This record gives sequence, C-alpha cells and structure tokens, in this order.
Amino acid sequence: MDAGIPIRSEAIARLLVDPQGRYRLGPESFTMPVAYRPARAEEIERAEELVVRSINDLTERHGFGPMASLRPPQFQLFCLSDDPEGLWVAEDAGQMLGFAFSWVCGDLWFLAELFVSPGNQGRGIGNELLKRTLQHAKKTGAANKALITFTFNTVSQGLYIRHGLLPRFPIYFFKVEREVLMARLQRSELRCLPLQTTASHLQSLAQIDAQTLGLSREKHHRFLINNNAMRGVALHTRHDWIGYAYVSSDGHIGPLAVVQPNAMDAAFRTALNLALESGCSQVSAFLPGMSDATSIAAEHGMRITIPMLLMSTCDFGHWHRYLPRNPGFM
Repeated sequence: MDAGIPIRSEAIARLLVDPQGRYRLGPESFTMPVAYRPARAEEIERAEELVVRSINDLTERHGFGPMASLRPPQFQLFCLSDDPEGLWVAEDAGQMLGFAFSWVCGDLWFLAELFVSPGNQGRGIGNELLKRTLQHAKKTGAANKALITFTFNTVSQGLYIRHGLLPRFPIYFFKVEREVLMARLQRSELRCLPLQTTASHLQSLAQIDAQTLGLSREKHHRFLINNNAMRGVALHTRHDWIGYAYVSSDGHIGPLAVVQPNAMDAAFRTALNLALESGCSQVSAFLPGMSDATSIAAEHGMRITIPMLLMSTCDFGHWHRYLPRNPGFM
C-alpha cells in the first residue's frame, strides 16, 4: 500500500483485533502477513543467533542472567540434512522473526527449539510455528511427542499443554568449577572403551537406548561419534557392557545411559573423571530429578544453575537410567 493513502477506520479495527497478530500497524501503513516456510541450510546460523538472543532475553527477565552462547549449529544442520521437514522459519520482509526445529526417532517426535525473537512475541508466531512442526510429527507417524523447556516459561508451557504435551518431571542443569570437583572426586570405577561406528557398537547402543528410552537413536550416535569435539565411550564392568557416556571438550556430560538402575552411580562418577581429563575449567550436566546422579552431583560440589521441565504426550523411558545431553538433543 502507498504510504500516502490513508487506511480506512474499518481496516484499522480489523488489524488491531486480528487474533493471530499477523499484521503490524504503522502510523500510516501496514506490512504483509508473516510468512512461514521450511528453513534453508545457509540461514541456520542466523536462526541460532535468534535462539540465543531469545533464550538470554528470557533468562535475564527471570533473574538468571544470560545462559546461552552461540555455537556452531552442527546438530541442526545434521537434522536438516536427515529430515528437512522438521525445521521452519517465520519471516517478515526478509527479517527472521522465529525458528522451530524438531526431529524424529522411531515413534518419538521431539521439539528441539521453538523461539520467537524479542519484540515479536505475543503475535501468535510461536503457535503458527508449532502447528507446522506438529505436521512433521503427523507425517512421520510419531506416537509420542516430547520437549524440554524452562520451568519458569509458563507461557510456552500453556501453549504446549493445549497441544497435549503435559509436564512430567524436572531436569536440572548442574555445574561445578574444575578445582572444586578435583578436590572431591575419586578414580573411575568402570572401564571405558572408545565408541566407534561399527555395526556391533551401533547395535549395542541401539539395545541400550531401547532399554532406557524405548527407541533407537542410531543416527544420533553416528553424529556424536563423528563429532571431533565429543568423546564417546562404552562403559564396562569386568565382564559386561552396561552403558555409554559422551563428554564434550568443554566438560559437558551427556547423553549417558545405563542398562541397570544401580549402575548410574559408577557411570556418572566415571563420566566426571572423563570430563576432568578434557582439561576443562568447568564440568556440567543435565540431570533428571529422579536420577541418583543428582545426589552424586551435590556430593561433588555441583550446583543447580537453571531448572527445566520435560513435557510429553505420553510417559516414556526410564529417566533414572538416562541423562540427556541438552534440551535440543535430549
């Protein structure tokens, strides 16, 4: 519309009450509706910049300070190549306003990221992005849907509940300084053998995941094992392979899984030792509230820095035997 042509009062009223908030009203003009389309590889880094800004805006408003930092979007690009229907952007006149990212493994659809840029929230953009990612779940026939969100993000929780994803249990982000951990940690109790993308290793990993999560994540193990910033190990007692653990070069632990509940103590202590071997300045992990790892973390000086929440349409997994990597990878 020509900026010099006045807008009729009926049009002004219609724009102001649009329930989706898809039109913006300027002093004498309005913009076109927000466009929603599949994401492209060349814009994933820009999308992650939006995600970091949105997370830090949220955590700062709730008194936690900035929590997110920009990292290479390797997992996002991996998932885009594997299944591009799970990544969407919202834009207006070339400006990215929102980003959504989901992946599917077996019967599980997982919403890894859904963020709207600060200043554009409350316009229905998040709801529209969620609708499109839920179509991803429908097309793949996923029987269960899940995500991990901030405990204090009640607005988003309300949105997810309306779509059938209910709160299940808390997940806490624990962190400790290297010197504090070194003063308290004992030697590893389990043997660690490097993970490889061989048929036998991938089959064993699939069996462990089936016992802990109820699904195979073979493609995600391939991604982690081939990531130079990750160290993946098979956890062994004297005779048996009882689980696996991954530790990144910055000292972050996860995912970690064990086939027996009483093995979590030894497995998490072993992972803490592996993290120290990386030479990191801090060690961190996401720990489900019911896991024995939480008491081990507290024993070793680790402290909760931020609370999160798993939401899903159905209960799944044995989360006292599994530690997620982060809210996007699970």
